[in-house]
Amino acid sequence: MPEPLVVMKDVNKHYGDMQALKQINMTVGKGEVVVLIGPSGSGKSTLIRTINRLETITDGTITIDGVLLPEEGAGLAKLRSDVGMVFQSFNLFAHKTILENVTLGPIKVRGMKKADADAKAMELLKRVGVDHQANKYPAQLSGGQQQRVAIARALAMEPKVMLFDEPTSALDPEMINEVLDVMIQLAKSGMTMVVVTHEMGFARKAANRVVFLADGQIVEENTPEEFFTNPQSDRAKDFLGKILTH
Repeated sequence: MPEPLVVMKDVNKHYGDMQALKQINMTVGKGEVVVLIGPSGSGKSTLIRTINRLETITDGTITIDGVLLPEEGAGLAKLRSDVGMVFQSFNLFAHKTILENVTLGPIKVRGMKKADADAKAMELLKRVGVDHQANKYPAQLSGGQQQRVAIARALAMEPKVMLFDEPTSALDPEMINEVLDVMIQLAKSGMTMVVVTHEMGFARKAANRVVFLADGQIVEENTPEEFFTNPQSDRAKDFLGKILTH
């Protein structure tokens, strides 16, 4: 097992009477790609959003690279800058160019000089295949291009871990692969990633481990090979039976 980077211990999350996460224990090692899958409402998005405290937890602990996730304040902002996040919606700043979207964090948060930030951003935009769009505005790009910019923007902060919450679910089918391809390259480069996705092909190709959730609990976790060919629990068998036959 690689050195642990994200460690969740006995994490519970309640919304009023409803328990969204139940006794979650999960460790993500450095350089590991963990894919969270499960039926709708199983707690996948809630779980991934607790890792950078977009969702608070009721109890339990979460540490990132040995540091306990603080409740709020400067410590939380600092830790959050180590955690890149890519959502369903691209959340780019509409009034800023693609280049400005990517350089904003490094200049404002990391105190990088503009020239250095620009050079770094262009390198990242090239890596995700949209460097030729640097001076355009988000609305001028397709959804797939915008999502690739969002990935570049997260990478510009040099995060220790990247979180992806259903990054392709808002995209038209023909754009999904262009985003998944970037994510597969990222996984191959050794980035630590936690990914909530419905794209089972991505899970098979890029994941080191699949974590299957149902009703807010981790039901089973295994290598993709084992999980897809030999699921252990009835819940997983049922879930795979429904999605793999269509």
